[in-house]
Amino acid sequence: MKAVYISEPGGPEVLEVRDVDAPVPGQGEVLIDVVAVSLNRADVQQRKGFYPPPPGASEVPGLEVSGRIAGFGPGVSKPFSLGDKVVALLAGGGYAQQVAVPAEQVLRVPEGVDLVTAASLPEVAATVYSNLIMTAQLQPGETVLIHGATGGIGTMAIQLAKAFGAKVATTAGTEEKVSTAKAFLGADIAINYKEEDFPESLRRQNGGKGADVILDVVGAKYLQQNVDALADYGRLVVIGLQGGTKGELDLGLLLKKRAAVVATALRPRPVAEKGAIMTAVREAVWPLVADGRIRPLVAKTFPLDQVGAAHRYFDSGDHVGKVLLVM
Repeated sequence: MKAVYISEPGGPEVLEVRDVDAPVPGQGEVLIDVVAVSLNRADVQQRKGFYPPPPGASEVPGLEVSGRIAGFGPGVSKPFSLGDKVVALLAGGGYAQQVAVPAEQVLRVPEGVDLVTAASLPEVAATVYSNLIMTAQLQPGETVLIHGATGGIGTMAIQLAKAFGAKVATTAGTEEKVSTAKAFLGADIAINYKEEDFPESLRRQNGGKGADVILDVVGAKYLQQNVDALADYGRLVVIGLQGGTKGELDLGLLLKKRAAVVATALRPRPVAEKGAIMTAVREAVWPLVADGRIRPLVAKTFPLDQVGAAHRYFDSGDHVGKVLLVM
């Protein structure tokens, strides 16, 4: 089969398509003929040498795929059949024509979604649901601030939070993206972080109140501003480190607000935890996709042999929604 490898840490030019042996599904795993794979920020960080795969995971990048069941390892208990249309959450290996993955991390494609578009769903749905709902315990009527409005995480998080009855504020870096966040994604408040101080703007537009929950992909660069933007009893959930790993935390302000800072990662979690999250996604998120309250957004697709061009486009930040590789 064909698969993408990273020849050395660097830019998109280090991504190489190679002919390699196809995977053999192990205990409890299913084999999937991949139809499409979605690009994620983690893939870029791995390409640059900053985010190696967990021990035992494939060195091939790619954390979410769509495709068809092609085979079974021993001990698979989930009721799949050959040819079933599925999506899968991976620890790695998605940039390939086939992948073997624990059956617990595989779901059938939600109703009404074509198989290519479906590749945009599993990782972002699992990340957003596990962090906003399972970790932060976002409640109807609460205000949530979501950074990165038009990326894969942002577009899913805005729609999911709205569907759960929250008031949604978000940040973006251009007026076009601010407009998209409000008009197309349904955000109640959208802030151009390059033009405004987002904690001050949030309070001004939210009756003087900060955010009950903040979902942050930036990390250290935003730490002080995020704590400033929290409401009393607020919960800051850090899920990305695009802005660095080390920042100064005002514990006095955190104590005054009786607030919490939590950091989570999905990729290194054990299979049982990922399986529980995927079950929750099937039960709570898939119906929202099926009835149209959550719309998967695909910005652009590329064939596998244009993986470098796909990464250059992703790196540009011009996309609204997900970037996909198609086999």
